[in-house]
Amino acid sequence: MTLRLGFTVLALIAFAGQASAFEISSPSVSDGKWDAKYLGDNPGCGGQSVSIALAWKEPPAGTKSYALTMFDPDANGGKGFWHWLAWNIPASVKGLAEGAASKSGKHMPKGAVLGKSGTGRAGYFGPCPPPGSGTHHYVFTLFALGEKTLRTPENPLPEMVAVAAKSSALGEACVTYTFGR
Repeated sequence: MTLRLGFTVLALIAFAGQASAFEISSPSVSDGKWDAKYLGDNPGCGGQSVSIALAWKEPPAGTKSYALTMFDPDANGGKGFWHWLAWNIPASVKGLAEGAASKSGKHMPKGAVLGKSGTGRAGYFGPCPPPGSGTHHYVFTLFALGEKTLRTPENPLPEMVAVAAKSSALGEACVTYTFGR
């Protein structure tokens, strides 16, 4: 019995160490506080849709590329809204600079693909919840992939990218930031 308990504790410690190692964060925002330049650039939001900087560390062994999603599950009456999709980000990359995915995405790493957000255009679209709709949660998920190229159809829907990334992931790192107006 004691030996079994010892193995169980060791397994839990090993799993906890692996689960917490892969992390993503942003030096650009803090929970609930976004500079106006990062907000959506549609009328009424006052932003410029400058993509936030992201940094990550400790990807799983065997990572060959990354896929990134930014999703607001609170939008559209709980149906959600995709703000940012990018994939085929090389494994050598450890983060994205501020503005990397803004509009043209010309500052994204070589080979990376920017998908179309819920706005129908490729690149980052900043938070812009309707006034009075409460606090929205913006979930950034970075998928560590075991392949250099994510298999997606041409012009995939955001959901297709997320499913393909999740099904190919060696690991996931998530961070959630909130914003409301």
